[in-house]
Parts: sequence; structure tokens; C-alpha cells
Amino acid sequence: MKNTMRRNERPSEYGTVAGTAWLFNLPMVLLTVVFIAVPVCGTLLTSLYRNVTFLPEQWVGLQTYQRLLGDPFFWQSVRFTALFLLASVVLELGLGLSFALLLNERLAGRGFLRVAVLVPWAIPMAVSARVWEHIYNYEFGLFNFLMRHLGIAETSINWLGSAPGAFAALVISDVWKTTPFVTIIALAGFSAIPQDLYRQAMIDGTHFGQRFRYITLPLLRPVLVVALLFRTIDAIRIFDLIYVLTGGGPGGATTSVSLYAFQYYVSGDFGYGSAVSLVVFLLAGLLAAGYIRAGRFGEVLR
Repeated sequence: MKNTMRRNERPSEYGTVAGTAWLFNLPMVLLTVVFIAVPVCGTLLTSLYRNVTFLPEQWVGLQTYQRLLGDPFFWQSVRFTALFLLASVVLELGLGLSFALLLNERLAGRGFLRVAVLVPWAIPMAVSARVWEHIYNYEFGLFNFLMRHLGIAETSINWLGSAPGAFAALVISDVWKTTPFVTIIALAGFSAIPQDLYRQAMIDGTHFGQRFRYITLPLLRPVLVVALLFRTIDAIRIFDLIYVLTGGGPGGATTSVSLYAFQYYVSGDFGYGSAVSLVVFLLAGLLAAGYIRAGRFGEVLR
């Protein structure tokens, strides 16, 4: 009879827990609806109109998206954004994880190093981009100064004047700025791994590579997925670094999707700019869903 009573009580207990969970999450749900769902719906509605400054508003339906699919400059911005995302996120993950492994060891001055690694992340992106603009400067930039005085190049190099150079400059600037974020997230993950697992593995005669592959990476996977999620979304919507450092040049070679949408907003074509912005939102949402699925957070919670 006691087992029967317990089975009968479980649904009500689960209902109480679910209700409490919804109550605690209600502020977040309301904020999501007000600040995300409503603006996205407004952007979608705007994209269905020919909404150009000083012209009468006109319903065009999906014609804006048909125009978008046939726009070569849009696809150029998508291609650049994808390449920038791939290069920057891969480098940030590798460097961030390496720095976290180093800072997780018992080193002299480890506390100072952990604080110092946050300095690039604490600098606003616009300020960081302006600093890197001076470093890449053709006449007095630090890179050209070092290249000339080390004998690597006889004359100054126009780093931002060519498509490959501008792309590399943007990736380097972004990696320097945001690798500390991945480092700190990875360090938090390391602190949650029980040290007894490593001691037992060392007793069993495993080497560093085996411990890293079979203990560190599996237990660090959810944390790394979170870091990748945030960095991927930031890379998709990258704007301020490009706007300050290259302005999308040379010849539009470094125009990201977000900057492309901004250019249409500035020109007064709000309908087309809204369509491009909605594409950015959908791309970020799809990649976020893929990362969450790959993270298998439900398995971790169980």
C-alpha cells in the first residue's frame, strides 16, 4: 500500500516542481518575449515591406528575400563571415584551452597570470580595434617597424590594403581580444573535475595524452560547448571590430553580414536591412541549437 501511495503522490510532486520551475523562470521568459521575440517579429514584418526613407511604404511580401538570394554582395558577406567564424573560433578554442591547461597547474604567480589574462577581454572592442589599427598602420605601425628592423621586409607592408592581409588582421585582433574568455570558461571547467580521477589514472600508469583524451575532454565537453556557443554567436554578428578597423574594405572584402545589414539601415532601406538582419538571427539560432544538441547537457544533468 505504501508503494501505491508513493506512486500516486509522484505526479503531484512533479507538478509542484514543474510549477515552481516555471515560476522562477517567468521573469526570464517575459524578458525574452519583450526584448527578443517582439523585436524579431517586428523585423520580420518590416522585411515584408518596401520600407525606404522618403518613399511610400509598400507591401512586397517575399520579394525582398528573393532579391536577397540573388544578391552577390550578400553571399560575399556570408562567405567572409563563415571564414572569419571558422578561423577565429578554432584559434580561440585551441589557444584558450592551452592557456587554461597552463594556468591550471601550480605555477609561481598563477593568481597574477589569471588576472592578467583577462586584460584583453576587459578592453571594449572599439578601443581594441583602434589600438590594432595603429599597430597595423602603414607609416608608423608596430608591425611594420618590427618587420623593417628585423630585416624581414625592406619596405612597409599595407596590412589592411589587401583582402588576405585585412582578413588576417581581423582574425588576429579578434583572437587576441576574445581568447581570454575561452580561457576563463575552460578554467572554470577544470575546477569542477575531481582530482581523484587524475590520481587514479596516474596510478594506473596513464600518460598526459591519455588523461587528457579520456578524462579531461569528456568532462570538459559541456563547458567547451558553452564557450563555442558564445564565441560562434559573437563571430556571426561581428560588427564593431570590422567597422573600426577596415570599414568592410578593401573593396568590400571584409564586409560581414551584420555590417552589410547596417549599410542598408544607414542608406534608409529598412526593409532590405531587416531581411539581412533576420538571416543573421536565423543563422545564430541554428548554430546555437546544434551546439546545444552536441553538448548533451541533459546527460550531464542526469
